[in-house]
Amino acid sequence: FFPLQSQLSQALNGLSDRAKEAKEFLVQLRNMVQQIQENSVEFEACLVAQCDALIDALNRRKAQLLSRVNKEHEHKLKVVRDQISHCTVKLRQTTGLMEYCLEVIKENDPSGFLQISDALIRRVHLTEDQWGKGTLTPRMTTDFDLNLDNAPLLQSIHQLDFVQMKVSSPVPAPPILQLEECCTHNNSATLSWKQPPLSTVQVEGYILELDDGNGGQFREVYVGKETMCTVDGLHFNSTYSARVKAFNKTGVSPYSKTLVLQTSEDTQSEEQTLPFPVPLERSQLRRMSPFSSTLNLQPSFPGRSYFELRSSAHQLSLHSSLQSLNSAGEPIAWFSFDPASAHADIIFSNDNLTVTCNSYDDRVVLGKTGFSKGLHYWELSIDRYDNHPDPAFGVARIDVLKDAMLGKDDKAWAMYVDNNRSWFMHNNSHTNRTEGGITKGATVGVLLDLTRRTLTFSINEDQQGPVAFENLEGLFFPAVSLNRNVQVGALAALSEHRSSRPCGR
Repeated sequence: FFPLQSQLSQALNGLSDRAKEAKEFLVQLRNMVQQIQENSVEFEACLVAQCDALIDALNRRKAQLLSRVNKEHEHKLKVVRDQISHCTVKLRQTTGLMEYCLEVIKENDPSGFLQISDALIRRVHLTEDQWGKGTLTPRMTTDFDLNLDNAPLLQSIHQLDFVQMKVSSPVPAPPILQLEECCTHNNSATLSWKQPPLSTVQVEGYILELDDGNGGQFREVYVGKETMCTVDGLHFNSTYSARVKAFNKTGVSPYSKTLVLQTSEDTQSEEQTLPFPVPLERSQLRRMSPFSSTLNLQPSFPGRSYFELRSSAHQLSLHSSLQSLNSAGEPIAWFSFDPASAHADIIFSNDNLTVTCNSYDDRVVLGKTGFSKGLHYWELSIDRYDNHPDPAFGVARIDVLKDAMLGKDDKAWAMYVDNNRSWFMHNNSHTNRTEGGITKGATVGVLLDLTRRTLTFSINEDQQGPVAFENLEGLFFPAVSLNRNVQVGALAALSEHRSSRPCGR
């Protein structure tokens, strides 16, 4: 009886190992599904960009060819009009001479006729000779001696197809997070990883991703060759999820296992290093990274919101409010734009505090700091405003469309405004038309209250319309869309974290 139990137990152990491998394989397949979806979106965007580039090149060439046709058209008209003018003058002279000769022939005075006849005959012959060969022949044809040979291009377009890339080497295996070297310290986290021991596939770099500490989307916080990274500026007393993947020229590996980490409870507490869920005796093995990759998820600051300050008895302006807070020793958030995530047409100046655009189409730029908790207010100045454009101001996800007006997709919540009125827009839905616009020198304010989950706008310190949006949740970045007719400058910002903990660096 007992030997049979032992045999069955051993058999079950083997089967359990196979089941464990099958579960891991299913996780790998599910990760592949997600990766295929992400790669499909990326590949589709690349294809659209390539085709749009071809269309743009063809449109530019069309404009050049039309310019040549117009030049040929103008040249032909000039030649023909010059010939018409010249011929009209000669015909008028010839007609005048003929009428004069007919009057002379009618004269009955022989002596008078004899005096002028020889000269008149010579003049008639000379005038006739001037109408010689070619004078009455058009100098220009009506046909355009141009022929567009588009056959090779049409053939190339018909042959345009995908080229199957030969895989020179496999994609890397998922990296392994080294739990004994991963730890948190206050509101910073250090993560370490390595390739599987038996992996021989070449790795060119790694991509580390964290969520926003609020169950939101993952986003990249480090891309490079190092295998250790310290992430600063996290929320205190928050739970984050981290994962890493490797890449080479062939492609990107599946993600590693997701690691859940907890930041410290309070900056005022005794400094401590909190390990991830690993044995406590390993917590002293914390290693600092040779570099720092900062994730500014929410640099919030203690203090009251700007709207609360304005409604106080002192009626402080933003500038005086900032001075008041600064003199009290409370930190101030200085707003700046992020070149890394902006559309390529955005032009930065003044240490990234001022933006404009080199395109007539609307382009999007985000602020450097994202918010997921607390109360935040910032202001933007209209430094230039020409030809009545419609700039838009608000908040957006990190993956918002960058080549359209803010609010055209479901990843932005915005107010767009002209010189007379404004509208709120989200997911291309326009609401709450409100009278009152902007001019050069105007100030647009944005109040993001993630405690009440609302977004409110102001123009020149007066609230513009009702509460614009409600039920906001997740990670939001300050955002602006503008074209070349607008220049926007970023002013200082005020933020409040309800737990009165500084969550920035």
